[in-house]
Amino acid sequence: MYGFTPTDEQKMLIDTVVRYAKNDLRAAGHDAEEGKALPQKLVSKGWEVGVLQASIPEAYGGFGERSAVTGVLAAEELAFGDLAGALAVMVPSLFVTPVLLMGSEEQKGQWIPPVIEGDWTPYTAALVEKSFDFDPSALKTTAVKEGDSYILNGAKTYVPYADSAKAMVVYASLDGVTKAFIVEAGSGAVVSERIKLMGLNALPLFDVKFEGVKVPASNLLEGDFAPALAAMRVANAALAVGVAKASLEYARDYAKEREVFGVKVAQKQAIAFMMAEMAMEIESMRLLTWEAAWKLDTGAQDAAIEAYLAATGAADMVMMVTDRGVQILGGHGYIRDHPVEKFMREGRGFASFTGLAIV
Repeated sequence: MYGFTPTDEQKMLIDTVVRYAKNDLRAAGHDAEEGKALPQKLVSKGWEVGVLQASIPEAYGGFGERSAVTGVLAAEELAFGDLAGALAVMVPSLFVTPVLLMGSEEQKGQWIPPVIEGDWTPYTAALVEKSFDFDPSALKTTAVKEGDSYILNGAKTYVPYADSAKAMVVYASLDGVTKAFIVEAGSGAVVSERIKLMGLNALPLFDVKFEGVKVPASNLLEGDFAPALAAMRVANAALAVGVAKASLEYARDYAKEREVFGVKVAQKQAIAFMMAEMAMEIESMRLLTWEAAWKLDTGAQDAAIEAYLAATGAADMVMMVTDRGVQILGGHGYIRDHPVEKFMREGRGFASFTGLAIV
């Protein structure tokens, strides 16, 4: 038997996350999207909440133990506030969590404390590649051993804060197996102009090219990639649940206030049934995501399968829910003053967001 009743520590942390998401992220989300920039004070405030720090052992500068369950609880609430802001706050985890999961004790001691103990700093990661058949377990970016170094060749996309990152975890194929390498700033990686996307316009994302980039052999994270990939997929699912919940709640509140021909929109049977189905889909994906996170924490053999199911299911769910959120508002749903159109644009991208967050 297992349950999902949060511990006192989890409840305190998530209550703080909820306040930040509603009072800060949601308030800033529209202007950040339109202005294509997140205020640094906003991101720093989210970092100070301590979601990542709470999942890092004291030996490496944190004040807790890694918990994917805590991570998904926080990720959902952050995305409920604003997806771009949530991803920005979570960026350092793209670097720290793979080191924690895949690195040696020496690497953990070297790389994690400077990130955890300081202010929010852009340490990031590069996984996604521009390929129709992109598969994290069959990367086109390669690593070849050369003396006491590895040579990286390939190209990545959707790399957050690549233009200012102090270091990044780069995933590449080494003898046909996906491995992670720590690539420091100034290594020779070429960062493109900022990418323009349909959504996430407030989050700076870049293409990065690696042409003969030399990485010290000591910067190879020798651990298995599978747990990190599962943690990315669970994070993706939790973020999708958060965006879907935001869309449903906004559409529900609008429908309860808006009158058409003397009747509240929410009282129309077709709309009521639509919202009920949206709520059921959100709840089912939330429970699947929580279960997948719990299995990651307990080391269950099928944890990776559960994580994949959660990610793919949530990607479909968030597309359906956010599309219906726009429908419920009618013509107003297409107006940028209402956030449902933003939620829909973000929802459409979840099928390709794996690697933008990790818990």
